[in-house]
Amino acid sequence: MGEISLQFEVISLIVLIAILVVDLLLVIKRPHVPSFKECIGWVVFYVALALIFAVTLYFLADYQVAGQFIVGWLTEYSLSIDNLFVFIVIMSKFAVPRKYQQEVLMVGIIIALIARAIFILLGTAVINSFAWVFYIFAIFLFYTAYKQVQGEEEEDDAEDGFVMKNLKKVVHVHDEYDENKIRTVVNGKKVFTPMLLVFLTIGLTDVMFAFDSIPAILGISQNPFIVFTTNLFALMGLRQLYFLLGGLVDRLVYLHYGLAAILAFIGVKLVIHAAHEAPLWPEDSGFGHFVHSIPEIPIWLSLTVIAGSMIIAIIASILWGPKVDDREAAAAVEGGEDR
Repeated sequence: MGEISLQFEVISLIVLIAILVVDLLLVIKRPHVPSFKECIGWVVFYVALALIFAVTLYFLADYQVAGQFIVGWLTEYSLSIDNLFVFIVIMSKFAVPRKYQQEVLMVGIIIALIARAIFILLGTAVINSFAWVFYIFAIFLFYTAYKQVQGEEEEDDAEDGFVMKNLKKVVHVHDEYDENKIRTVVNGKKVFTPMLLVFLTIGLTDVMFAFDSIPAILGISQNPFIVFTTNLFALMGLRQLYFLLGGLVDRLVYLHYGLAAILAFIGVKLVIHAAHEAPLWPEDSGFGHFVHSIPEIPIWLSLTVIAGSMIIAIIASILWGPKVDDREAAAAVEGGEDR
């Protein structure tokens, strides 16, 4: 497998993080509800940027590195779409004004990047020292896939309620927003606004998402640079994707089955890889020889399964999912066009 130069890694991270910072500054400077056209433009831009990055990896390294990035990016992007369900619930729960939802999402994305960077460093360090941890990751992915099939959400309302209830006992939070401010003045006293609770909830949710996404991507690549950039590209454009899908995301009723298939597939990939790196049976035994003879899953098959699972889930949701009243669908689209 080809190697990526340190110079390219450093320059790439600087450029990508700079793009993300500029995106954040634009949101802070001009808070608004993005139009449908604006969302489409940004999503296409970030998708094109990811594809250009993959082509660059192909020429600077080789097809395996580029393939790992594409498969990892598609996996993380698929999981990020699932995250939108939870973000919609959080925004609705705290009644965040649509005008400031972009800023909340950008802060959430930054928290997610920091959390995932920490998990990536810890995960790769553990894997390099203990190859058997792949078995644990595989079991966790199988369990997560099971939860997806059962339709269980990532968030725990009871736990969130417990955390927020106790937080309010320690910190005085006002009932009303003051634009996008975290603190405001009420009756001459400085108090926190509900925006603080929104940021904390988004942050806690991002950490929980990292528990699912990092084992999944580490099943595809153990290169920290590839793992982090796949997460970075998956999160870039998530803000615009939130407004683009908006109320229409509820129509993707079979999406969780596609995600379950992806997670289960990566779990199988991890088990096979673990059997080669940390076999549980002696290789000279009959069963051990059989397990060790199972070939690693190639990149092209991973790409086919991941892309196919998402495409089938989306098509099935459109064709056989519950029909949405035309007026409700139109209202959902118009909601993304309001400024």
